[in-house]
Amino acid sequence: MILGVPAGEFAVLAAMIVLGGLVTGLLAGLFGVGGGAVIVPVLYEIFHVMGVAEDVRIKLCVGTSLAIILPTSIRSFRAHQARGRLPVEILRNWMLPVFTGVAVGAVAAAFAPAYIFKLAFAIMAALLAAKFLFGREAWRLGEKLPGRAAMAGYGFAIGLYSSLMGVGGGALATIVLTLYGVSMHIAVGISAGIGVIIAASGTAGYILAGLPYQAALPPLSAGFVSLIGVLLMAPISMFAAPIGARLAHALARRRLEIAFGIFLLLVSLRFLASLFI
Repeated sequence: MILGVPAGEFAVLAAMIVLGGLVTGLLAGLFGVGGGAVIVPVLYEIFHVMGVAEDVRIKLCVGTSLAIILPTSIRSFRAHQARGRLPVEILRNWMLPVFTGVAVGAVAAAFAPAYIFKLAFAIMAALLAAKFLFGREAWRLGEKLPGRAAMAGYGFAIGLYSSLMGVGGGALATIVLTLYGVSMHIAVGISAGIGVIIAASGTAGYILAGLPYQAALPPLSAGFVSLIGVLLMAPISMFAAPIGARLAHALARRRLEIAFGIFLLLVSLRFLASLFI
């Protein structure tokens, strides 16, 4: 027995998550992302092979992903803070709406059917794929940020979708800010700060939401968070990411965008297919 879990079962779970961490790190380094857009689909396949029940599998993936990206989000935000002053007023205006969106997503994890999460992930993955495949840097919704009400709406939507998808919200927040003329460097720094709020509150919410389903979850799970997944996948993916990054530098930026767009499109189709199979 290891930590109260049969040694054979523990070894299989650990080996699969280590392999998943290697795949996640390579893809993250190759495509320049480190969040749930890669982690969730990798975990979904791992937990599928493990035989985790369909009605809790996607929720376990989302909660574990949020826990995995929490330390990275904190590290990223501190790094951006150290490089220069960020417009904290945007973070202040977004803090409550983002937290509210995350909370609604966590409540949904306790009561909503699994297909809601699959559909949310599939739709957003498809939209992000379209952005990478067809988007242009010149696209604008305005030359300055909208008013407080519109920003609150954006913040709530970012928090909700991030909570349903298991992502830090960086891609969503960056897209919104850059569409209103905010420079990429500032947008990425603000997105990192938003990611801390999303990952921290989302992890806590998914732990609580999953407690009633503990019997259906794999060993060493705290609610909808796999502790083995967090402890093994996070460091392994961080180790593999530089290898993927070296591969990325050997490819043209546009080729990377197209490759990542195709990857997201395939992920979207995979989750859509799971709704009917």
